[in-house]
Amino acid sequence: MEEVSGCEERVNRKDPNSKLRSSRIDNGPEEKIYVKHFDGELDMNEYGMVSELSVERCNAILKDLERSSDSKTMRFFEWMRENGKLKGNVGAYNLALRVLGRRGDWDGAETMIQGMSGDSNCQVDFRVYNTLIYACYKQGHVELGTKWLRLMLENGVQPNVATFGMLMSLYQKGWNVAEAEFAFSQMRSFGITCQSAYSAMITIYTRMSLYDKAEEVIDFIQEDKVTLNSENWLVLLNAYSQQGKLQEAERVLLSMQNSGFSPNIVAYNMLITGYGKSSNMDAAQSIFRNLQSVGLEPDESTYRSMIEGWGRAENYKEAEWYYHELKGLGFKPNSSNLYTMIHLLAKYADEEDAARTPDDMKKMGCQYSSVLGTFLQAYERAGRIDRVPLILKGSFYEHVLVNQTSCSILVMAYVKHCLVDDAIKVLQEKHWKDIIFEDNLYHLVICSCKELGHLENSVKIYNQMPNKKPNLHIMCTMIDIYSTLGRFSEAENLYLELKSSEISLDMIAFSIVVRMYVKSGSLKVACSVLETMDEQKNIVPDIYLFRDMLRIYQQCGMLDKLRDLYYRILKSGVTWDAEMYNCVINCCSRALPVDELSRLFDEMLSRGFSPNTITFNVMLDVYGKSRLFTKARKVLWLARKRGLVDAISYNTIIAAYGQSKDIKKMLSTVREMQFNGFSVSLEVYNCLLDSYGKEGQLESFRNVLRRMKESSCASDHYTYNIMINIYGEQGWIEEVANVLTELKESGLGPDLCSYNTLIKAYGIAGMVEDAVVLVKEMRENGIQPDRITYTNLINALHKNDEFLEAVKWSLWMKQMGL
Repeated sequence: MEEVSGCEERVNRKDPNSKLRSSRIDNGPEEKIYVKHFDGELDMNEYGMVSELSVERCNAILKDLERSSDSKTMRFFEWMRENGKLKGNVGAYNLALRVLGRRGDWDGAETMIQGMSGDSNCQVDFRVYNTLIYACYKQGHVELGTKWLRLMLENGVQPNVATFGMLMSLYQKGWNVAEAEFAFSQMRSFGITCQSAYSAMITIYTRMSLYDKAEEVIDFIQEDKVTLNSENWLVLLNAYSQQGKLQEAERVLLSMQNSGFSPNIVAYNMLITGYGKSSNMDAAQSIFRNLQSVGLEPDESTYRSMIEGWGRAENYKEAEWYYHELKGLGFKPNSSNLYTMIHLLAKYADEEDAARTPDDMKKMGCQYSSVLGTFLQAYERAGRIDRVPLILKGSFYEHVLVNQTSCSILVMAYVKHCLVDDAIKVLQEKHWKDIIFEDNLYHLVICSCKELGHLENSVKIYNQMPNKKPNLHIMCTMIDIYSTLGRFSEAENLYLELKSSEISLDMIAFSIVVRMYVKSGSLKVACSVLETMDEQKNIVPDIYLFRDMLRIYQQCGMLDKLRDLYYRILKSGVTWDAEMYNCVINCCSRALPVDELSRLFDEMLSRGFSPNTITFNVMLDVYGKSRLFTKARKVLWLARKRGLVDAISYNTIIAAYGQSKDIKKMLSTVREMQFNGFSVSLEVYNCLLDSYGKEGQLESFRNVLRRMKESSCASDHYTYNIMINIYGEQGWIEEVANVLTELKESGLGPDLCSYNTLIKAYGIAGMVEDAVVLVKEMRENGIQPDRITYTNLINALHKNDEFLEAVKWSLWMKQMGL
């Protein structure tokens, strides 16, 4: 490697503590120069270092300094520049570049190279760049190595064999495919043959499983007429063995022998590895047994490869034999061997044998937690995790009990596979004491059971906790679990315990408690919890709690609360998503002005969020009740366009037209409903009956009733109440009686609205006594009269000149607080 300009010779630094060092510089057969210098500041005059020194002597001094002091080398180099000693002096530049390469001063190196061809009139050749590439090779700088190669090519400098040898070795270390391919193609384009470069390229492709490309390089070897050395033969053998082409590998081995290279144990190990990967362990076994016949002895790698091969073949007995042989010969199994043996043990070994391999891993210096993790993973894959409690004993188990990390790993593994009793046993027998860590571990275990759907296991672990001091996170999780199980009294007890403790509930805790009460149907208690939360000024609900609050207030009919909460949400700065828009519109439809709801709906659409069917129907109801039919039709069109229209959508807008007495548009919408594939619903029939009846179109009213019967559409309370009301308004008491009889025979029986309507009808018909009897009947049937009941009765008495009775009922009404 002389062409590297000495870049591969070892730099032998002398004792840095020595005050005097000397180097013998041979300056030709006629003259021997001895140069002395001290570790202190370099004195150029003290040792005759004046401008009259020859270039050869300057180079000798520079070479000596380069071996001992980078800083002095560069100072002397600058002195040479100042005194004109660098003109055409490539050797001096090479020595300075060595120093810059060691320092990593790549910008300075590039500037120096530019100065060589400029100021010093030096011819820059491959030796200059090789000096820097060698520095990159030693320091592992892949990108910089590529940079110097490209700079060589740009400046018209042709690389040599050493250039590509160093670069390809550098790329092989880092498995840099793209850079290696570039350098390799450049090498071939220059017609340069570097044996190590071919080996490196094949090795990189093989390591990256790019076997087709590896074989292309093998073809290049023949095409470029490369004379193979021992390393080349082994690389070819490995390339074929790794991809399972064992016949080709055998031919390579034979060709290697025919070329005068005696196969060594490395070659046979490659074949054994190849056969092992191909699960052809008969062939691997045959090679192993024939090693002595070719004068070779199995080494550490041989046994390791046999263990891996038998492991892939799932042959525990054979793998175990080679494993014991490996250890018996004083060799150590590698990590892959240990993992292989553990996986085999997990599948096939008994408890006694299974305990040995983890001990071997510990002897090799593996951490207990790493050993335990591998051990558990193997038994988990084998589906025999239930055997672990029988295997973990002795010193290994004792370590688990004293080590928090190992204890946590084992407990979580047990919990994952429903070995809750074993997990509890470990937690009870542990030797370490760390209350905070213990609480966190219990919380993690309880949450894991919850996520796995094993809620009863969570309860069991919680009840076994030794430290029942209130813990916000654990108790909130348990409240949620008890709620899911429907055990609301236990959930509430935990909340009350938290409330009475000194622990302040956070936003998440309040969310869990509120949902618990909602699930249990205790909406009023949920509201009181929200009031308690509002008293803590530092709690800001998140988007999920805001939605829960909206739904609770809606179900409780608390319109003022809904209105206040809506404006609070606007001020909170929370980011609205589609679900938030849907929730607010659905819950606040009765609490907010129609203009504000309309603004929200338009904003939702403009932001690209899609309303759901319920939201569309709510907006139809809002616009319909406000008689904003143009907007209502637009909403219906938009819902139909998005495929979100249902029967309720049509029912809603039909009801709105009915309330505004627009029978024409109501009928048009009914036809549209049928055209779009929806059957006329009971709700629509009821709207038609109510509209026709109130408009006095009794013939149309009867036609609707007839169509209902023809379509087998059963009447509901609302249908019967409409009929009673319309017939009562007409004074048709006989028809009212028939409807009442039909109502009772249907099994529905009169409801509060039915009785109120009947009382009104009897009043119109002058049947005051019957109206009073109805009030008594209501009470007997468990239906409490309301304000409308008494109002209708009093009106009936007034119409029939029963003023005294009317006064009595009015007084009774006041006493009832109505």
